Amino acid sequence: MARQRIHNRRASRGAQGGFSWISYSDMMAALLLIFVLILTYSLYQYFTMLETKTLELDLKTTELEEQKIALNIATDELNAKEQALIIIQTDLDELKDTLSSKEDELNNAKATLIIQQQALEEAKAKLEEQQLALAAQTKRIDDLIGIRTTIISDLSKALTAADMKATVDPNNGDIVLDSSVFFETGKAAIKEEGQELLNRFIPVYLDVLLRDKYADYLGEIIIEGHTDSSGSYESNLKLSQDRALQVALYCLNMPTLTRSQKLMLQEILTAKGRSYSDLVYDSEGKEDPDASRRVEFKFSLKDAEMIEEMNRILSDQED
Repeated sequence: MARQRIHNRRASRGAQGGFSWISYSDMMAALLLIFVLILTYSLYQYFTMLETKTLELDLKTTELEEQKIALNIATDELNAKEQALIIIQTDLDELKDTLSSKEDELNNAKATLIIQQQALEEAKAKLEEQQLALAAQTKRIDDLIGIRTTIISDLSKALTAADMKATVDPNNGDIVLDSSVFFETGKAAIKEEGQELLNRFIPVYLDVLLRDKYADYLGEIIIEGHTDSSGSYESNLKLSQDRALQVALYCLNMPTLTRSQKLMLQEILTAKGRSYSDLVYDSEGKEDPDASRRVEFKFSLKDAEMIEEMNRILSDQED
């Protein structure tokens, strides 16, 4: 009985143990299944996420490539802009150089303008001086013309008052005396008739020319001897010079001259022989020997030659 009980107990325990083992295996199988399911799900989730991430990565890669392309394009544009900037900078430098050169040219032009302005001012000042000098010279010309006219008028009146037939040229004041009155043919010695004429003529002539009011204007008294064309020029030159000299010496030794008049006459009296260089012709154009043989008394005023030359130059410029 006891043994049966024990046996039953053991059998009961064995049965209970078998059931327990079956339940554990099922549980483990279920757990394994659950693990497999979980693993499968996890793998599914992983691969799904991997695929999603791969797609995202591909998108990112595509975006990155696009960004790289855009960056390259932007880089190219930047490089182009840099090149353009370099060109612009080069142009700017050239413009600066050109501007600097223009500034230098402008400064040079300003300096030249200043110099030209100074030259213009100097030219204006010189022109004013010349105008003043011309005005003074014009006045001098007017004075000389007036003085010459006055002297010619006084000579004509004085000779007329002295009952002398000598003719005064109304333009220049020259007085011509027939040399036959003074000299024998081919001679230079003054004849007595000529001396008488000179004794009458010279005091009247010098009395007018040596007046104090003409002292500042009278430049020279010239006695010219002239011959006809008979003989050589050289022999006539000597003859005409000798005759003019004899008349000049006679004038200087006139007893009626005062000391001051004589000193003044020594400074301004000139004797010239002209040979036959200034012949006189008749109305038919033929030489007039009698008129060619003559002695001329002339006078010149101070600065007259210079003024005549100036008038000639001015007249040429006007023409």
